Amino acid sequence: MKEVSRRNFVKLSAATAGLGLTAGALAGCSGEGGGSGSGAADGDIMIGVSIWSSTDALGSLSKNILDKAAGILGVKLNYVDQGHVSEQVTASIETLCAAGCQGIIVCNSADSEMQACISTCDQNQVYLAQFYRIINEQNSPDVYATAQNSQYYVGAVHEDEVGNGEKLIELLTMDNPDAYEGIQKGARNICLEGWTVGDATFQQRWTGYQNGVDAWNEAHPDDPVTMTEPVYANTSSSEGAQVTQQFVNNYPDMDALIVAGGGGDPLVGSIGQLANMGKTGSIRVASTDFLEDLKEQLETGGMYCESGGHFCDPLYALIMVYNAIKGKEDFVPVQGEFGKDIQFPYVFVSSVAEYENYEKYFVDDDPYNDDEIAGLAEMSFDELNTSATSLSIEDVMSRHGE
Repeated sequence: MKEVSRRNFVKLSAATAGLGLTAGALAGCSGEGGGSGSGAADGDIMIGVSIWSSTDALGSLSKNILDKAAGILGVKLNYVDQGHVSEQVTASIETLCAAGCQGIIVCNSADSEMQACISTCDQNQVYLAQFYRIINEQNSPDVYATAQNSQYYVGAVHEDEVGNGEKLIELLTMDNPDAYEGIQKGARNICLEGWTVGDATFQQRWTGYQNGVDAWNEAHPDDPVTMTEPVYANTSSSEGAQVTQQFVNNYPDMDALIVAGGGGDPLVGSIGQLANMGKTGSIRVASTDFLEDLKEQLETGGMYCESGGHFCDPLYALIMVYNAIKGKEDFVPVQGEFGKDIQFPYVFVSSVAEYENYEKYFVDDDPYNDDEIAGLAEMSFDELNTSATSLSIEDVMSRHGE
């Protein structure tokens, strides 16, 4: 099966936009509502998308994937942008349920929001799945129990965020002869830029960063690494720039900056601010969510390393909810069980050569074609899960015999 290219989905957006596949206004979601598991016809299926933004860098890529899949599957989509503001996240679910959508996929901000989201979907008999997120059983046991007891919580599609954080610290602290000339030695004084206080994904990444620092310091007691507490930039480039300037002013020994994410905009602001301050190529920048100009940034020292991927989480969440609405037994929630869990691997890039491999096998390669997306929707959950876990550079290179 060919791999998904996020840029190719962007290129295809012009072709899919003309198909009239998505409903921009809530009035367009006017079905009978209620996913009873009886099995709806494709043309009658309407699925809501609660997303932080459908227009920023990551949000638009997510929307492109969803729009293409909706056209292939013959379903209608309805978007609500909620800005990762808790009250707006919970309100978006109420709005989409009231509009008559039989299923919803949501990228929430904090675990706490999911209690109300799941309850609203239970009351309205609407299937619900998370993308880019999963409820943390240890940190949020009550919310996790709510999901377990739900007959409409389908599951979650997400990445290994703790492992992601650990790997980025490993890449930052080790020497890298393939990096830009001025920053080949590993970092020791790291500043941390978060995006939203309490964000579930950031909390997991932060745990990974801390684990990585602890692992380095245990192995290198005479050459320790320090990392600041996070300063939050929310999801705007201007705030990213402000936080970065604050770090440079307050930490004169700073040699690395982790921008935890936030859809890409805070990272763009941070890189731009470092350039304005003449710091490009002297401070190692690490982040998650690939930039469109990542190759150029690696060449010039604007970026040191980055994790990212295919951005298929919303596609797989959509397929899970679609199959639940269709009444496919493998996907219909079972009360007392948490729901389905799909965990994608991240792709890590820390040199131009590594990015070129990513570009060759993920960017320049063809995306899933129509038949392949239709095929994903026909898979059992185990088959779908296996398809998700075979999206690393190494896996793709191996399939190409390299």
